[in-house]
Amino acid sequence: MFAVYAAAIDKDEPLKGLELGERPEPSVPEGWTTVRLRAAALNHHDLWSLRGVGLPEERLPMILGCDGAGIDEDGNEVVVHAVVGENGRGVKDGERPSILTERYQGTFAERVAVPRSNLLPKPAALSFEEAACLPTAWLTAYRMLFTRSGTQPGDTILVQGAGGGVASALIVLARAAGYRVWATSRSEQKRARALELGAHAAYESGARLPERVDAVMETVGAATWAHSVASVREEGTIVISGATSGPNPPAALTRVFFHQLRIVGSTMGSRDELARLLRFCEVTGVRPVIDSVRSLVEAPEGFAKMEAGDLVGKIVFAI
Repeated sequence: MFAVYAAAIDKDEPLKGLELGERPEPSVPEGWTTVRLRAAALNHHDLWSLRGVGLPEERLPMILGCDGAGIDEDGNEVVVHAVVGENGRGVKDGERPSILTERYQGTFAERVAVPRSNLLPKPAALSFEEAACLPTAWLTAYRMLFTRSGTQPGDTILVQGAGGGVASALIVLARAAGYRVWATSRSEQKRARALELGAHAAYESGARLPERVDAVMETVGAATWAHSVASVREEGTIVISGATSGPNPPAALTRVFFHQLRIVGSTMGSRDELARLLRFCEVTGVRPVIDSVRSLVEAPEGFAKMEAGDLVGKIVFAI
């Protein structure tokens, strides 16, 4: 079957390890099933995999792609939950899960094998392209906002780095749920796009805000961390799920303890949270923000666009 896969690891020039071509049909252990994919979405995780983060060379070649939607063996339209437990089944309490492309082949292919419990019905109101955007970036945003932040509708949140998949999802979800939403970006174009997506205000990165916010949604890391710490109110919360600009900023510990800030990590989300996210989109009319839809053959161009940061929302591969 045709697939897009990591054939080599290169920390400095990750796209050198990206290849397109024929790969074996997926193996199907007991309790697993296959999905004939119709759409799959690109994530920063796929770029990190090409750099060797979470993907050692001994597991190569590895088909990339965490997000997918398609048709199961019974003809049902389904969405794939990308999180798999250490035993190849559902995730148990206290277990560190992995996601597709770390131990198991991913969704940038004609077919993928996953545990049966990882399949959820695709709402008829969502296209395959829209549904394929949800299991990674949008699920991460959902968990950050509704599970980990401790905030409520009516609170003010700041979304750092408007433009990425998680950030754009946060803006749309928070506005639909009744939050006051502020966003930042270095790009005037991305600030304008954030306003179109529902942000009440958009500021240049590092700009002084009119007031401190209840929570900051942080996916950028080193480049925005100092601003995040300075922008959250007394006893407020910073929820962090990524560090695309670097993982080791100055910690600003004095401000953290003096103002009793909460720093909360967040990663992906559970199957139940994905089910709630699908329902949220269905009943509110919220739809994932799609930057562009391409074929799998055009994957290198999609990866290059993401690496350059030249996108707002998700890049989707139609299969």
